[in-house]
Amino acid sequence: MENEQIEVIIIEIVELEEHVKHHHDKPAPHAKHYAFRVDKERIVVDTPEISGKDILEKVGKTPQGFKLYQHRRGHQPKLIAPDHVVNLREPGVERFTTMPKDTTEGQGGPCIRQDFRLPEADESYMTGLGLTWEALLDGATRWLIIHDWKVPVGYNRTQATLALLIPANYSDSPLDMVYFKEALARTDGRPIGALAAQVIAGVQWQRWSRHRSAANPWRIGVDDIASHLAMVDEWLNREFAKAA
Repeated sequence: MENEQIEVIIIEIVELEEHVKHHHDKPAPHAKHYAFRVDKERIVVDTPEISGKDILEKVGKTPQGFKLYQHRRGHQPKLIAPDHVVNLREPGVERFTTMPKDTTEGQGGPCIRQDFRLPEADESYMTGLGLTWEALLDGATRWLIIHDWKVPVGYNRTQATLALLIPANYSDSPLDMVYFKEALARTDGRPIGALAAQVIAGVQWQRWSRHRSAANPWRIGVDDIASHLAMVDEWLNREFAKAA
């Protein structure tokens, strides 16, 4: 009986974003190296498991100064704690964004309407998010509408429709604030500051006046819709971290 010969194929490197584009529901294959983006910087590691702290260090940042968010196809941005170990082979893992630990409060799914086009990278992200969305033109004003956004525990709703105002010269100009179609309120009865009414396409929405600070400016070429949505989740969660 002849000995069977088994051909072993060793993958040199896996580009996570490319893998997710074609196999979003399958684990990344075993490989010698794994490549992924943190903001706009390409990182290559030789192990599929890496802590949030180590990911930040790869781009010269620390947990003391920055928060790290993981982006998975079909999921909302996920905050990664410094000691949390990320498995890069987990289905859907594609990239990460950072956010300075300073925000101030001011005083993929199907597209069901597309009155204007977003940059290709943003449209790809929206498609992969797994939520229904619209690119709505209201007069000369451009709005990105995202349906069924998950809202943290502690609010009167578990999900809501949100809107982002898209400047005409985005992404050189920053995204700012967030708007909710279904007004959010805290279930403990405490008021939420810096809210106002905003009419979008003839319907009144709730505007959350939240802005970037000098320590956390809009980073041209780095920040985008994905990183701003991570900030939206930060604002929603930070509401309950305020001093009594």
